[in-house]
This record gives sequence, structure tokens and C-alpha cells, in this order.
Amino acid sequence: MMRADLQLIHDWVPQGARVLDLGCGDGTLLAALAQAKGVTGYGLEIDPDGITACLARGVNVIEQNLDEGLSNFEDDACDLVVMTQALQALRRPDRMLDEMLRVAGECIITFPNFAYWRHRVHLGLRGYMPVSKSLPHAWYDTPNIHLSTFNDFEHLCRDKGLIIVDRAVGVGGHEGHWTSRLWPNLFGEIAIFRVARGEG
Repeated sequence: MMRADLQLIHDWVPQGARVLDLGCGDGTLLAALAQAKGVTGYGLEIDPDGITACLARGVNVIEQNLDEGLSNFEDDACDLVVMTQALQALRRPDRMLDEMLRVAGECIITFPNFAYWRHRVHLGLRGYMPVSKSLPHAWYDTPNIHLSTFNDFEHLCRDKGLIIVDRAVGVGGHEGHWTSRLWPNLFGEIAIFRVARGEG
């Protein structure tokens, strides 16, 4: 069973698209897209185990540190750039967003929503940084260096003049309840955005 956010991304990707998957992990998404939708493209990954898993799945993968940018890809090299659960681990997520929309006209991004109500309650009542399924690390060993919220990302897109084509939320292992769609910043555990270049 595919993770809920990956299933939604799968539904958003057009047939036969050229896709670049940043921080592709074990290649699950690209492999599924290639099989079901005839998608072609590459995954970028830095973890050796992830690279090995990609190769075993027949996924084209490049070993690359995302903090170094995407200068090895030309403008409009792809139809779509995807990044799942990696934006918060980058030194400059804002610059990566620019790079993603240079390489493709549209991108899909998912990240943990730090404003999720369980995280708020945990921090407010217990006084400790939350540890959860979407934020599984302790404060001292987490790879996440830029924790943000659903609202934070929307503001960043507006500041950059980008178009939010679609947005959704995930809660745990499934797509969000109606409450999370109505109040995504409070009830959405995972933020899922489909973003396009602005008209300017």
C-alpha cells in the first residue's frame, strides 16, 4: 500500500510526464509512476541505501546533495519536479523552490506541518518538542532544520508570486478528514502542495 501523500502525488502526475524526484528515497514513487503512467525521469538521492534500492527497482538515480542546487539540470528539463518530506531538511528551502520551478513549470512538495494540533498540544502541555510519525526524531538528532506550517508555505508562495494549483493534507497514513481540508493548518499532519510558476 502506497503512503497517502505518494498516492495523491501519483494521481496528480500526468501520463508520460518527465519527472525529477528530489530526495527520492528508495524510488517507490518513480517506480510506480513509470509502471502505471509511463513516466520517465530521474531521482536524486544522497543516502547509499536509498540509491541501492532505486537501482534494484530499475529507477534512474543520481547521487546528489540537494543543498548544492540543481545546476546540472537545464531550464525546463522536466515537466514536473517532486519533493516529498525533504524540504524541511534543506538549508535554503526558498532557493530550492526557485530551482524546482526553473527546471519544470510545476512542482509538487510535501512536508510535515508543524502547526498540526497534536504537535501544538504536545509542546503546550508537555513543554517538549513533539515526536510523532511525521516528526520522528528528537530535537538533537533531527535532520529537519526548517520546521514550517501549512500557512508558512502558502505565504512563501504568495511572496514569490507563485500559483498554488492545488493543495491537500494527510493525517497519519491516510488522506485527511473533512476537518483537515477545512482547517489544514490545524488538522493537517502532512502538507501537500502543487505549485506552478507565476505569470510574471
